[in-house]
Amino acid sequence: MANKLFRSVAISAVLAAMALPVQANGLAGSYLAARQATYESDYSQAARYFTQALTRDAGNPMLQENAVLAFLSLGQIDRAMPIARKMIAEGNHSQLAEMALTTGLVEDGNFSELIDRLEKGGVGPLVDGLLKAWAEIGRGEMSEGLAAFDEVSKEPGLGGFAEYHKAMALASVGDFEGALAVFDAGTMDGLQLTRRGVMSEVEVLSQLDRTEDAIARIDEAFGNDLDPALRQIRDRLVAGETLPFTHVTSAADGIAEVYHSIASALRNEANADYTLLYARIAEYLRPTHTEALLMTAELLETLGRYELASQTYQKVPADDPSFHAAELGRAEALRETGKTEAALEVLEQLTRSHGDVAYVHTALGDLRRQERDFAGAVAAYNDSINLYDELEPRQWFLFYARGISYERLGEWEKAEADFRKALELNPEQPQVLNYLGYSLVEKQIKLDEALDMIERAVAARPDSGYIVDSLGWVLFRLGRYDEAVAHMERAVELMPVDPVVTDHLGDVYWAVGRKLEAQFQWRRALSFVDADTVEEADPERIRRKLEEGLDAVLEEEGAAPLTAANEN
Repeated sequence: MANKLFRSVAISAVLAAMALPVQANGLAGSYLAARQATYESDYSQAARYFTQALTRDAGNPMLQENAVLAFLSLGQIDRAMPIARKMIAEGNHSQLAEMALTTGLVEDGNFSELIDRLEKGGVGPLVDGLLKAWAEIGRGEMSEGLAAFDEVSKEPGLGGFAEYHKAMALASVGDFEGALAVFDAGTMDGLQLTRRGVMSEVEVLSQLDRTEDAIARIDEAFGNDLDPALRQIRDRLVAGETLPFTHVTSAADGIAEVYHSIASALRNEANADYTLLYARIAEYLRPTHTEALLMTAELLETLGRYELASQTYQKVPADDPSFHAAELGRAEALRETGKTEAALEVLEQLTRSHGDVAYVHTALGDLRRQERDFAGAVAAYNDSINLYDELEPRQWFLFYARGISYERLGEWEKAEADFRKALELNPEQPQVLNYLGYSLVEKQIKLDEALDMIERAVAARPDSGYIVDSLGWVLFRLGRYDEAVAHMERAVELMPVDPVVTDHLGDVYWAVGRKLEAQFQWRRALSFVDADTVEEADPERIRRKLEEGLDAVLEEEGAAPLTAANEN
């Protein structure tokens, strides 16, 4: 869809950028530094260096284009506008420049000039048509605006967008009957099924005093497990309150919605840096557009710009119903930058302000578990589980995660109970089947059941190296060494630098008499051990195997010798 509906942005620096040195003098130095920054999606540095380069070559269209790109990516549309004006004045047409200039006209409420600009060739076929429709409404020409939406709907593939925005436009001027008729027509190509589409329809129904229908629409779309924002809206409806229509309240809001809906459509089809431009404009035109803020932050995370993502999450105010979602995102962004203590502080504060949201406790448990605070993780998972009156299949992960934490604490009976509870909720969940099966193998208990579990896990995830390794390992533990070889070799193909899997292959080779190959794999395993795997891989044990052989190590550990295992 993205390739059909949108002209590509000329991000020449991104396409051409290579790992170049940034220390140089004059124009060349600024350009090279800017190009490297663009390659790394470091928009702040890209904006700085391209602007610096423009002071030495103000009329260079490539520098202008990339400076505009950097400022748009930062959401600093006002700083992109002067450069965009100069580009257009000098005859350098650019989609990026048009995006900046049309956004400026919307911000100023200059809808007549916006229409003139769009008619001369604006941002792109879908954007231009929708912007023109909203601009007509912005200058008081509702009939012309609706007609413009109808024109867009005639274009192949664009009908859903046009109908969605037509409904928003009708609702924004109080024609809720007309808006509902558009929703009921079912011609939005799924946009009415998005969270924003559903909630728009709910507000329309509420305005028409169809409260029961509004409540039913929420229940149908989201079920019983509502986040704070949805729960608040449903509670207001149940209390008899009439909801105002908030999704679009002006033509400028409508144009912000255009950019947001396009960004949503592009999200799974275009590069994140391209989609970011649309999300940024939506955010700029309507700073209170929470969904646009969250999307911008998530895209920045995808691009590895965690500091910018954290800053964007912080723009969501504490009294916003989606504040918890923003804080969860900010905690993850902080964790990605190595600020684990700050991330924990964010989550712990969130458990105090939003303690009735189960996922908040789950997120805290996950981070504590990642930081090896398994007792703290169990406590957080307990708080999450206790918030559910009835358990559903999707709660399998809570018991799985708590089971891992119990297992790491050495409380096997509690761990096994949780793993089995997770399987009760989701019987064929491959992660749980694998973890429980592998744990049983390591404990040398219930090996036939473990084999069955792991075989089911492999059937569900045949390309998972961890799970295929588990199958090879249970066969090894059962003394079926020849059968184990192919599975262990496959596991190493899937995870070629994992020390534990490679170590296991060495053991299997030793068991079938391929001792030189075993020693080679053990040496490889040692070379892969790092701080994250040192406990599980046990490099000292691998060294002993290299020095004495696997049989001697097993004898020292009091384990059954390979020959005895083979006899079983």
